[in-house]
Amino acid sequence: QLQPVESGGGLVQPGGSLRLSCATSGFTLNYYTIAWFRQAPGREREGLSCISSSDESTDGSIYYADSVKGRFIISRDRADDTVYLQMNDLRAEDTAAYYCAADGRYPSYWCPLSGDSYDYWGQGTQVTVSS
Repeated sequence: QLQPVESGGGLVQPGGSLRLSCATSGFTLNYYTIAWFRQAPGREREGLSCISSSDESTDGSIYYADSVKGRFIISRDRADDTVYLQMNDLRAEDTAAYYCAADGRYPSYWCPLSGDSYDYWGQGTQVTVSS
């Protein structure tokens, strides 16, 4: 079974940046739709961004939640078979556990931001924004 693995979380000051990575072993992530979610204590899980599956001829489609649009950038490195979430201008309200999710059911021109749409989840990486 595909098991995404997140890395790159940590403690950062407000206004700082972090880059999260999502990778796996034994499967090719390039063939999967990937999404990033976060969940803070006492709050519901929030979909942040997703990138559709892609091949050598397409980059795939990308979507962002309004809460992170303009600050976060999702990208896929096909050579490394890794999906990244570059997070800039971080704020205290971005503090949460961040999760990578994958699913192989969706077409290359679309990706969902609903947590119920993804079958495979990582264990999460903590991001804390504090001075």
